[in-house]
Amino acid sequence: MAVCTVYTTQSLNSTFSSSTKSHLGFHQKNQQLVFFSSNGKKWGSGNKRDGHNTVTNNNPYLITCSAADQQTIVIGLAADSGCGKSTFMRRLTSVFGGAAEPPKGGNPDSNTLISDTTTVICLDDYHSLDRTGRKEKGVTALDPRANDFDLMYEQVKAIKSGVSVDKPIYNHVTGLLDPPELIKPPKILVIEGLHPMYDSRVRDLLDFSIYLDISNEVKFAWKIQRDMAERGHSLESIKASIEARKPDFDAYIDPQKQYADAVIEVLPTKLIPDDNEGKVLRVRLIMKEGVEFFNPVYLFDQGSTISWIPCGRKLTCSYPGIKFSYGPETYYGHEVSVLEMDGQFDRLDELIYVESHLSNLSTKFYGEVTQQMLKHSDFPGSNNGTGFFQTIVGLKIRDLYEQITASRVKAPVEAAKA
Repeated sequence: MAVCTVYTTQSLNSTFSSSTKSHLGFHQKNQQLVFFSSNGKKWGSGNKRDGHNTVTNNNPYLITCSAADQQTIVIGLAADSGCGKSTFMRRLTSVFGGAAEPPKGGNPDSNTLISDTTTVICLDDYHSLDRTGRKEKGVTALDPRANDFDLMYEQVKAIKSGVSVDKPIYNHVTGLLDPPELIKPPKILVIEGLHPMYDSRVRDLLDFSIYLDISNEVKFAWKIQRDMAERGHSLESIKASIEARKPDFDAYIDPQKQYADAVIEVLPTKLIPDDNEGKVLRVRLIMKEGVEFFNPVYLFDQGSTISWIPCGRKLTCSYPGIKFSYGPETYYGHEVSVLEMDGQFDRLDELIYVESHLSNLSTKFYGEVTQQMLKHSDFPGSNNGTGFFQTIVGLKIRDLYEQITASRVKAPVEAAKA
């Protein structure tokens, strides 16, 4: 069973070699068909007349056909700048095996990461205005007017259907828009950035979506750590940047969490009264009920309300300890299950004790969550709920991918029997 989709090559920024041209051109490598008129020129889009398209020589049609089980699965990850998207991506790609690296031989300032199974693209690449252009127009990168959602939609749709695209590159070093790079359809495409769920057309292409929701207090602490230590920014400039971005964040970024299938919410601890240091975190994994191919993780008894303090002989906990909770809630009108962890681990090897009390983890073997956490013990958040829940979500995405792939293989067989 094949799935065929029609595009115009202009919307994909694609080019084709003259060697492929015939009456019925076939771009074999990308499973693409290009039709031509009898004079050898490509067909194009035109005005509709009596329900049919008039043939012109502009904007040729691109018809792509791919096996249903080979279609790319698309994951969306939304978060503000400096909220842990890069760390989450590294944990996610590690679950599938193979290191995620920039495209070989390409632009050294590319934001894309490619592994054997996944391709991660940064949605900053769809900025329609460079840094200077945004300053001239008085808009931030969070403002939809600074982004090309039409191109984003067309290219994500194309990749999902098995078509390679020439994706633009936003250079974070220079603040300019660099020449595009070729993105081939992977098994799993992750689109991460500020707006993966902002445009309803792009949102409808997502097979699963995650939102990293960092509270203002924690976000400020993280930005200070990153921008002062890694980028040499002053405290005053960081504060000014946060305040300048806040109106647009509240208007355009934060509302996307209502559409997410899973939200990782990071908050100040409740274990230390009037805590001002922000080193101990309370993290909530909010999982939407009723999502196809996704079964929320639960603690002890599914659907119950649980409070658990595991510190003792089997789990070493220094002050202020660790507290877990689990139960059903309502989130933006949706029924959800919420798993919460407040506090931090002293020894990651003891994490298997907590793991053994969780169900629906989608692990391949006993202790896989603990193994992944130990493997990346140097990643930020590995001693608290941010790393723990990111790892769990990564395993759930792997399971979702396997279920979707299996269902696509099974569907044509069942249809043939019917």
